Amino acid sequence: MIDRRQFLQATAAASLLVGAAGLGPLGRVAAQQRLTQADLLRFGAAGTFTLLYMTDLHAQLPPLYFREPSINLGVGEARGRPPHLTDEAFRTRFKVAAGSADAYALTSDDFIALAKSYGRMGGVDRLATLIKAIRAERGADKVLLLDGGDTWQGSWTSLKTNAQDMVDVQAALGVEAMTGHWEFTYGADRVKEIVDKAPFAFLAQNVRENEFGDAVFEPRKTFEKGGAKIAVIGQAFPRTPISNPAWMIPKWEFGLREDDVQKQVDEARAEGADVVVLLSHNGYDVDYKMAGRVKGLDVILAAHTHDAIPEAQQVGSTLIIAAGSHGKFLARLDLDVKDKKVSGYRFRLIPVFSDAIAPDAEMAALVGKIRAPFEKDLARELGRTETLLYRRGNFNGTFDDLICQAMLKQRDAEISLSPGFRWGGTLTPGDAITFDALANATAMTYPACYRMEMTGAQMKAVLEDVADNIFHPDPYFQGGGDMVRVGGVGYSIDVSKPVNQRISGLTELKTGKPLDADRKYVVAGWASVNKGTEGPPIWDVVEKHLADVKTVRLEPNTSVKVTGA
Repeated sequence: MIDRRQFLQATAAASLLVGAAGLGPLGRVAAQQRLTQADLLRFGAAGTFTLLYMTDLHAQLPPLYFREPSINLGVGEARGRPPHLTDEAFRTRFKVAAGSADAYALTSDDFIALAKSYGRMGGVDRLATLIKAIRAERGADKVLLLDGGDTWQGSWTSLKTNAQDMVDVQAALGVEAMTGHWEFTYGADRVKEIVDKAPFAFLAQNVRENEFGDAVFEPRKTFEKGGAKIAVIGQAFPRTPISNPAWMIPKWEFGLREDDVQKQVDEARAEGADVVVLLSHNGYDVDYKMAGRVKGLDVILAAHTHDAIPEAQQVGSTLIIAAGSHGKFLARLDLDVKDKKVSGYRFRLIPVFSDAIAPDAEMAALVGKIRAPFEKDLARELGRTETLLYRRGNFNGTFDDLICQAMLKQRDAEISLSPGFRWGGTLTPGDAITFDALANATAMTYPACYRMEMTGAQMKAVLEDVADNIFHPDPYFQGGGDMVRVGGVGYSIDVSKPVNQRISGLTELKTGKPLDADRKYVVAGWASVNKGTEGPPIWDVVEKHLADVKTVRLEPNTSVKVTGA
């Protein structure tokens, strides 16, 4: 079973030494001297085979800062259940000490101070080191490396190479199978081109040709590791043509297809599978519900909602593993297999503290090669920030506030809308805002910043629609995103209310007046899923804004009032 002490061993010494946050450079040196690569890799007794899992990398090659959310609301049966716990509630549930390395990796508590002590996290060269070490310890024939998707998108190099940089990185890591979501925003032709040539499987049982219903991708694949047969079923993000441009994948249909998941499980068992894994990009709450309805799943590897949970969660006989995002964690799950079934497991969510892990030389060289043609542009300093710039959370993050302010100014708008994306790194106070950092929050294939008119009634309808997508009490009707970020307006939201009754008090911040349902307002936004949307790319808009302001100073955003949580 789970040994929580094993997870804490990796950081306990550092936590005792650093103690309260804010010890500065000496605290960081002390922490990193005690927090070693060996500590992070320590695991204990091994199982029949080892499953390694990473997800939602969002094309992040170097180490970065990434702040976990301070608000992650669950509704209905998910209320108060992991992953819908943050900060103190999260620490209490998982027995994480305040000010510890665990707290830094897994919560937003004292993030600025702890970032100074523990440094950046992730980096594919560090992931490569961990993966190679585990393979060397166990033997490659006993290790299966899986990728949950949202890997090919999220950086300037991935955009400019049409995801080839990340495909090369996955091949170098030895990824054996993946599924997808943002991958599809490169368009059907490019996705198929990659899939046809990639040295790993792209699995997606729920994607069909819309004319005759034929499967577009391989639905599942069986691997043999440690003498056990492991069937891996792929589940791409079911709502891709709604959340992202359908015109980029015009001949493909998606969907949850729960009955087909069950069919895949049954077929895999009939073919002799000892273990059945769902490699899923459904989103955590959808996976939790599915785990209670689909019979015969041993493991669900959750993705999409970027949740990092340091213990495997169990629904019936199904384990759910949530491994965070942006390369911050590598999940290790060892399964014991006897008489063609799982008889035991051990799990560890390995935090990838980049200062404690030696970079793998081969991967570091590959990253250098990938970034070299773009390095001059990536390093350009656009401004500096005196405010923590982060994105992750159900409502406005400060990086989104910066983007919204840029649209208001540069597009001469009264209201701005920025999508509730979760990808993009964090900048700490005093950091330079480089083009690299900006691209990490904006690089995508449909970046046009539009300018249009909307009535107050239309604005409320947009917010209500997005709110239902997030806070519908039935996870199967959720899209797993976060609320659209707003600039120039404020509102109240009661997440416990039904559809079209959650949003109230829409107010124009500049005047303090309620939004007029019939009046037309000038609205700027970006990332429209509509074909032919016109406007400058969002990174140009933000860069021009930074050229004007030079230094970013953001006051706490209190424009959204949340109740019913």
